[in-house]
Amino acid sequence: MAGVDEFAQVLRAWRDRVTPEQAGLAPGLGRRTPGLRREELALLAGVSVDYVVRLEQGRARNPSPQVLAALARGLRLDDDERDHFFRVAGAAVPGRGLLPSHVTPSVRRIVDRLADLPVAVFTPIHDLLLWNPMWAALLGDPSVRTGLDRNLIWQYFAGPPMPVTHSPAEEESFARSLVGHLRLALGQYPGDPHVGDLVDRLLEASPEFARRWNGAPVGEFQTSHKIIHTQQVGDIVLDCDTLTGGTGGLLIVVMTAAPGTQDERKLDLLRVVGLQGAWE
Repeated sequence: MAGVDEFAQVLRAWRDRVTPEQAGLAPGLGRRTPGLRREELALLAGVSVDYVVRLEQGRARNPSPQVLAALARGLRLDDDERDHFFRVAGAAVPGRGLLPSHVTPSVRRIVDRLADLPVAVFTPIHDLLLWNPMWAALLGDPSVRTGLDRNLIWQYFAGPPMPVTHSPAEEESFARSLVGHLRLALGQYPGDPHVGDLVDRLLEASPEFARRWNGAPVGEFQTSHKIIHTQQVGDIVLDCDTLTGGTGGLLIVVMTAAPGTQDERKLDLLRVVGLQGAWE
């Protein structure tokens, strides 16, 4: 029982210390606590509010590593806290050879400092882990999506159309880069079943992905140019840079507009408009 009690205690304490603003959420009105509400943590982690309640009361046992990792991200835990969180939950601490999914405080600081730009953090297989309000305003609020719908490669090849347009050359380069980076991750994390599972599901769901996968591309991302179609300010042409090789192998994606252009002014306006009328 000590382990269960410790897990419930640290979950409650760490939830209380994170503000909605730190988690990328609007603070709302009528708050009785400066920390996250249970429903806010549930939203960030992609679980039900009832499940968070049962975890905090010690009535839910053996949360999965995926749930623990999602809760750790929502709680903004550092490495030592994350490892303790896993141990007292009775789960193995994530080790080498497994897909990194922990957003470190230094990566969070990068996202926080770039608040004027759309920024997001992905795993090496493009599971979306963290985003700022500008990313949500530009591409829609990711908090309403769960599971595979938060994976960029799945969304591109097997999901509904995205509000993004490339030139024919950019489209080819982007698709090739997605497949090539996934194959690179398969070689880097052979012991992680989630990588192979994503590949298998994409092969089954998308003939276009299968065709490209069978060509065996491998490679990193380059700068790309995108036209983002928004309901708030119309089309915006942006440069998209993917920063790789950082802490834990995570991908930091940053979008910028050329200075002095109409696109830069639209991005400034989007910052004011925010999520009002954003894509679902």
